[in-house]
Amino acid sequence: MNIDYKSPGTLEETRYEKIHSVIFNDPKEASKIVANEIAVLIKKKQKENRNCILGLATGSSPISVYDELVRLHREERLSFSNVITFNLDEYFPMNNADTQSYHHFMNIHLFSHIDIKPQNIHIPNGELVLDKVNDHCKEYEKKIKLLGGIDFQLLGIGRTGHIGFNEPGSNYSSLTRLVHLDYITRNDARKAFYGIENVPTKAITMGINTIRKSKRIVLLAWGQNKSKSISKAIEGDIDSNIPASFLQNHKNLTFVLDETAASNLTRIESPWKVGSEKFDSELKAKAVVWLCKKTNKSILNLTESDYNENSLSELLIHQSAYDLNLEVFNRIDRTITGWPGGKPNIDDRNRPERANPANKRVLIFSPHPDDDVISMGGTFDRLVSQGHDVHVAYQTSGNIAVNNSEVLKFLEVFCETSKDVKKKYQSLMNILKKSNEILDNKEIRKIASFIREKESLAATRFIGIPDCNVHFLRLPFYETGTVKKSQPSKLDFDIISNIITKIKPHQIYGAGDLADPHGTHKVCLDILFDVLKSIKKKSFMKNCWVWLYRGAWHEWEVYEIDMSIPMSPFQVLKKRKAIFYHQSQKDNVMFQGDDNREFWVRTEDRNRAIAKKFHDLGMSDYSAIETFKRYHF
Repeated sequence: MNIDYKSPGTLEETRYEKIHSVIFNDPKEASKIVANEIAVLIKKKQKENRNCILGLATGSSPISVYDELVRLHREERLSFSNVITFNLDEYFPMNNADTQSYHHFMNIHLFSHIDIKPQNIHIPNGELVLDKVNDHCKEYEKKIKLLGGIDFQLLGIGRTGHIGFNEPGSNYSSLTRLVHLDYITRNDARKAFYGIENVPTKAITMGINTIRKSKRIVLLAWGQNKSKSISKAIEGDIDSNIPASFLQNHKNLTFVLDETAASNLTRIESPWKVGSEKFDSELKAKAVVWLCKKTNKSILNLTESDYNENSLSELLIHQSAYDLNLEVFNRIDRTITGWPGGKPNIDDRNRPERANPANKRVLIFSPHPDDDVISMGGTFDRLVSQGHDVHVAYQTSGNIAVNNSEVLKFLEVFCETSKDVKKKYQSLMNILKKSNEILDNKEIRKIASFIREKESLAATRFIGIPDCNVHFLRLPFYETGTVKKSQPSKLDFDIISNIITKIKPHQIYGAGDLADPHGTHKVCLDILFDVLKSIKKKSFMKNCWVWLYRGAWHEWEVYEIDMSIPMSPFQVLKKRKAIFYHQSQKDNVMFQGDDNREFWVRTEDRNRAIAKKFHDLGMSDYSAIETFKRYHF
C-alpha cells in the first residue's frame, strides 16, 4: 500500500470483516487521499522510467478522485505522460460520442484536462458490430497482459454488488466479455438515459479474473444505497451473487467508504458485538432499539436475560434493565410532539422545541421545488396552522427534472392564446418534439424553471402562506442546463447567507438526506452548513435552532430522532394533495432514483413505517410520523 490510510479500527472491531476497509466522514477528503496514492504511484514509475498502468471506473463514485487528479495536474504539475489507462466497461451498443457513453464520461471528467497521450487510453468499444466483440475482448486482455498487468485498479460498486459490469452470477475466472445487464443496474442508470427504456441491455466489461490480477485495488462506495452490498461483500461469504465478494482473496485491496455506505457493517450497526462499546445516550438508544427488533419486544418488556444473551450486558453494569428501559423509552417518547414550533405557555424542559417565542419566524430550505411538501408537508402545515411566520426557500430551480413533454404541453397551451406567440415559440416547440433528452437550451430551461415555481406557489398557497414568503433562490451551481453541476461558489454561499440574515429565523429546516454525495441535496446542505458556521456569532443566530429532515429515499433511525411530528389520516391526505400540485413531478419522474414508486406513495409508506416502528417500541399508535434531527452548529 502506497499511502497510509486512517486506521480501519482494531482487530477486534473489524473481526467480522474479510476485506480491509476504511471509513471517512467526507467522501471528498477520502477521494483526495485515493488520488494522492495514484499520484505517488505515477511519480514513482516516472522515476523508474516505466509506464504506470491504471484501471479506471466510471459512475458518480470516482468523480471526486478525477477532480483531484486534474487539480494535481494543473496546480502541482503532475504529468500523465507515462500513464496508460484501461477502463472497466462500456455499454453495448454505444456510440463513443454519445453523452451517455463512458468514452464521453472519461473525456469530460479526466482525459481532456490532463496530458495523457491519446494512444494510451483504452476503453471497450461499444461501436463494434456484434460478431467483432469477442475478438475485441481478447485483444483487450492481450494488451493488459503485454504491459505487465494493471498497477492500480479503481472500482465502484453497484447495488447488486457488481464490479465493472460483472453482474450477479458472474464467474470467478471470467475475462473481458459481452454481458447482459441486470434490471437493477439498468434502472440505476435511467437518470443518465432519461428513462430505463433507453438504457442498453448489454455491455462490454473486464472480467472478475481480469480485475483480480491487478496489483493494487481500491473500491469506492458512497451513500446509503450501497450499504447492503458493501456489508455482504466485506462480511459475507464469497458468493457469485455478490461479485465484489470475489475480491476477498486479493492481497492488496482497500474499500474506501463514507459513513452511510459503511452503516451496515457490524462495527457501525452493532458495535457492542465487537467490543467497542462507549455508550453515550444515543448509542444506548441504538442498542435498545436494535435489541427490541431482535427479540420482537417493546422497550418496557425487555428483560435482563435479553441484554445478557445479546452481548449487551455492559449496559447493565451501572443500572438495572428496568431503569435502562425507562430511560430509553422516555428519550424516544419525548421526541413526539404535535407542536413543531414549540407549545406556548408550558414547561418545555422535556419537549423537543422551546415554548418561547410563542410565534416563531421559520425558514424551510427545500433543495428542489417539492422537497418541502414531500419530506415535511405535515409539519409545514402544522407550523402554518399554529400561527408561525413560515417562509420557504427553494434552493434550486429543479428545471432539469421537467420532461420536455411537460414543457411542450405548457408551450402549446400558451401558444393557443395568440398567433404571434405561436410564431415566436414554434421553432422551440419543434425542438422539443424531436428529443426526450435534457436540452442545453436556456429558453427551455427558463420555461421549465417557471413551471416548477408556479407549481410550488400552488402548493404553498394550499398550505396557507402568502406568496411573499416564498423565495426562489436559483443557486448558480445548479444552473448549468445539464445533469452535471458546477462547484458551489461564493455567490451560492452569499445567497443563502442573505436570506437567513434577512428573515432572522428562530427555526431553520434543511434537507439532511445524504444518500448521494454528488446529489443536489448534499451540495445544498454543505452550503447551508458553511453559512451557519460563518454567521453563528450574529446576535439573531443565538436564538435559532436548526432541524434536519430527510427526503423521500431514507428516514432517520429511531435513535437519531430529536423531534417526531405525528399526523392524522386527514393530515396525510392534505400532505398528499400538496404534493399533487407538483404535477410535472408526478407519474413520469425523470430523476426518481432506485425506487419506482411515485413520491407521494413512497413518502406515505415511509411516514407510516416510522409510526409503526414507534408503536412496536411501545409508543402510541399514530397513522404517520415525520421526523427531524437537530443540528448543533
